[in-house]
Amino acid sequence: MEMGKMLMSAVSVLFVTLFLNLANGQDLTGDPLVVRTAEGYLKGSILISRKGKSIYSFRGVRFAQPPVGNRRFKAPVPLEPWDGVKNATADGFACPQPEANTTIPTSEDCLFLNVYTTELPSNGSNPNRSVMVFFHAGGWFSVTGVSAIYGPQYLMDQDIVLVTTNYRLAALGFLSTGDEVLPGNYGMKDQVATLRWVKENIAAFGGNPDSVTIAGYSVGGASVWLHMISPMSRGLFHRAISMSPSINTFWDVNGDPLTQAKKQAAVLNCPNNTSRQIIDCLMQKSAQEIASTYGDMLDWGYDPILFYTPVIEQESDEEQFLTESPMKSLLDGKFMNIPWMTGMNKDEFIYRALNVISNSSWAEDMYERFDEVSPIAFMYEKETNKSYGASHGLKEFYLHNEPITLHSLTGLGNLYSDAIIRYGQHLTSKLVSSRSKEPVFSYLFEYQGRYSHAYWPRTQNPYGVVHHDDLIYLFYISTLFPEFKAQDPESQMVEKLTQLWANFVQTGNPTPEKSELLDNVTWERMTAENLAYLSIGHELKMDKGMFEDHIALWEQLFPPQ
Repeated sequence: MEMGKMLMSAVSVLFVTLFLNLANGQDLTGDPLVVRTAEGYLKGSILISRKGKSIYSFRGVRFAQPPVGNRRFKAPVPLEPWDGVKNATADGFACPQPEANTTIPTSEDCLFLNVYTTELPSNGSNPNRSVMVFFHAGGWFSVTGVSAIYGPQYLMDQDIVLVTTNYRLAALGFLSTGDEVLPGNYGMKDQVATLRWVKENIAAFGGNPDSVTIAGYSVGGASVWLHMISPMSRGLFHRAISMSPSINTFWDVNGDPLTQAKKQAAVLNCPNNTSRQIIDCLMQKSAQEIASTYGDMLDWGYDPILFYTPVIEQESDEEQFLTESPMKSLLDGKFMNIPWMTGMNKDEFIYRALNVISNSSWAEDMYERFDEVSPIAFMYEKETNKSYGASHGLKEFYLHNEPITLHSLTGLGNLYSDAIIRYGQHLTSKLVSSRSKEPVFSYLFEYQGRYSHAYWPRTQNPYGVVHHDDLIYLFYISTLFPEFKAQDPESQMVEKLTQLWANFVQTGNPTPEKSELLDNVTWERMTAENLAYLSIGHELKMDKGMFEDHIALWEQLFPPQ
């Protein structure tokens, strides 16, 4: 009898131990690189951080069923459980995009994410670290979240958990007929599916599902803002970072998706009289065939820089990602009240002027037909009295009403930067700061290193501090740049930027206390009355009022409404 009690007691202890291990995501096989998610086991691998830490890396992790076959142009479908241990030691496919990349294969089966941490749960304890989920850039038509572009080696020297993810792109992610046939926003719903996966599974990787920061760059940064107003994203995150966000209230949603869908169908030689004709024909095309037509959809030169964008959805059987204009939500204060960090780079898209000026026919056409070309290139309404007035004002301010030549390089470059990033970023952050109870932290990245995403033609001299250049110091972008070591001059900026970002992810305050590394600066919150921002250069310092003369013009020409 006593032996039976002892046996039952031992079994009970074993059961409790197994339960605790499962609850903390610990592998029962004894392999420290195997974790148990809600759907099944995953085996990861080890990468090494810049400072030599072991990064437990789980790459190519599915977060939804493949969006192929009859799941194309549908909201993502949750995963089914699996038996055994799935390999998560290599990046998954990138989503189909216009130009093939031989180093990063693409496939329509592309709904993968990567998870990185330096401490997994063990022995029944969980490090419970704050989490950063990152949405990649790429104009909603290109790029991917794989480790060759968003390598974790820099950020993982900080005590956070990092998640990078894919989402469907261009027509496959954003095509809409504006009705129940093709509601749209599938790329954004993929991002929501990532956040739902994180909420359910991140504890298995040592992350805290109640301390999640979403972050993104360019359209990834705009995506962050849209999640702040989307009913689908409520409760899935707690802080937000929008880096160089393409937030422009004139084009951040597509007001006429059916016309765009008809154009996409025509480019693919599909009938387009009805929504049903469009989708039936596109379902017969290959994913790459659809993705490769993106350049044929553009209206002038390489413009607009964004063609596919989210849409306001009509009621259908699917959940709606956006139910009203983002500007209305912004003005009405209908967004998540959470700490928000947002900013931009000093020179952003100035290099796009080179595309125009280096092509004499484009330069001449833009100048001669400025009323027609300007709304396309700089993304505002067309063929209205307001549009004509704005075009005249922009032409005078930036080009001094002179033909577009090399002398126009600075003016035209600033026009691209103001239109694509600066004004929308300023307007949104100013309005949010006047309506939110939580702080808005604004920054301007001004650090000029040896490397850049744009160089002066036929040189290795950076063209400025352009779009994406700050990412060089947050992620190891192995496809383009070397990994910075302690002796490299860029090392100090890596230290500063990763510390600021990690502080915010962990506390909602990028400078919770003064430190020598961060130049003893206290990052003041932005308000509508005090447009304070952190200047991030060789030194960190507070300043106020970015690009004030430019912003004043845009506020006059395009007041919020």
